[in-house]
Amino acid sequence: MSGIAAPRWHIEPCDARSEDAAALMDELNALLAALSGDSGAARFDPSQMQSTGCAFLLARDGQGQAQGCGALRPLPEGPPGTAELKRMYARARSQGLGAALLAALLDEARRLGYRRVWLETRRVNARALAFYQQQGFTEIPGYGHYAGRTDAACLALPL
Repeated sequence: MSGIAAPRWHIEPCDARSEDAAALMDELNALLAALSGDSGAARFDPSQMQSTGCAFLLARDGQGQAQGCGALRPLPEGPPGTAELKRMYARARSQGLGAALLAALLDEARRLGYRRVWLETRRVNARALAFYQQQGFTEIPGYGHYAGRTDAACLALPL
């Protein structure tokens, strides 16, 4: 009997204030704080995701368990049509989820009319930096809060 395999991940918009979203972001905050001394939580307000031009996506596995998330918001510090990627996180052992989640976020950015996506990650987060570079992001000068900070790696991807 032949068939088509079910998708491994179900990725859809979600309220960033939901219990599942909060649990994932708490995990991300703890990992980032341990890695760099700063969780990054102060620069993200989940209630902002209800605003025009914002999106928060949640990824679930085949059993319906939340496994990853990511957000987009307008970036006033960038050229017109720039979205900022925030709170991108995929749980450990979720092989392939990061790429699937990023692809869904980029599709959402296009749907919202953005022409580019910018993000910041810490240089010490070598795994994230390598991931984004493998996905086609290139380094740009620091923007906004990250301008002049040598610990911050700012990246961009045209859509």
